[in-house]
Amino acid sequence: LHFEDTRRLLNVLQRLVDAGSTVVVIEHNPDVIKSADHIIDLGPEGGEDGGTVVATGTPEEIAENERSYTGKFLRKFLWPGSGGTSRAAETRTAGGN
Repeated sequence: LHFEDTRRLLNVLQRLVDAGSTVVVIEHNPDVIKSADHIIDLGPEGGEDGGTVVATGTPEEIAENERSYTGKFLRKFLWPGSGGTSRAAETRTAGGN
């Protein structure tokens, strides 16, 4: 979808949620993914190598999951400048726990 169409779709989906509806979306667009309340990340690959729940949680929790390809992709949109590195990994690199 075009950027403006994606924005409109997100507004419609949010109105459904606000009205008490449960909305399930299968999506690859990072703008849609990062606006989710809860994500179920399936993988780790596609086809025969997929179908396993790799991670579940908020977009931020998925982004922190080192096993999640979706998380690595999502980090760039949630935390620009991270280079796809999780905040936990950045802390370890900087001498934290």
